[in-house]
Amino acid sequence: MCPLLIVAIFTGLRSSELRGLRWDDVDLEAKELHVRQRADRYNVMGKPKSEAGERTIPLGPMVVNTLREWRLACPKGEFGLALPNSIGKIWNHFGIVRTMCRTVVAAGVIDAKGEAKYTGLHSLRHFYASWCINRKAEGGLELPMKVVQERLGHSSIVMTSDIYGHLFPSTDDGKELAEAEKMLLA
Repeated sequence: MCPLLIVAIFTGLRSSELRGLRWDDVDLEAKELHVRQRADRYNVMGKPKSEAGERTIPLGPMVVNTLREWRLACPKGEFGLALPNSIGKIWNHFGIVRTMCRTVVAAGVIDAKGEAKYTGLHSLRHFYASWCINRKAEGGLELPMKVVQERLGHSSIVMTSDIYGHLFPSTDDGKELAEAEKMLLA
């Protein structure tokens, strides 16, 4: 699978952050990457969207191994990009989306017309957020909302809550309240 998609799936980076990621910002020994710049829609490098956008994201073994292998084959270019296009330049956003759609179709994740079910790169960011939030028993990481906010680079926890709040488990079912009252008054 395309290294760019592996990184997108397991880091939740925005398209612009993926496109601007440099090898200097990837620490394979520490198993983390640092978001310090992005490539805007015109392929101009600059700071992340907000101060919160500058962040460190931990990497799992699959991402680390993928990037180790990719580093050997990665096209070299003027920016030292970790995820350049085939000639070492900044990916065009639509080029990434085309690659993603081909991969989705090849994986058999298609709609009734046989086309890619997911066509936007942002769907991978939403997958990552959901994975961070879901309970461990359901295959998720069960991270607190503040950690999810930091990993996604949201400037406000309100933004994280507005977008993903419905995914956080609700544990106030009355039963816990009754047990707590009983313990308090015992």
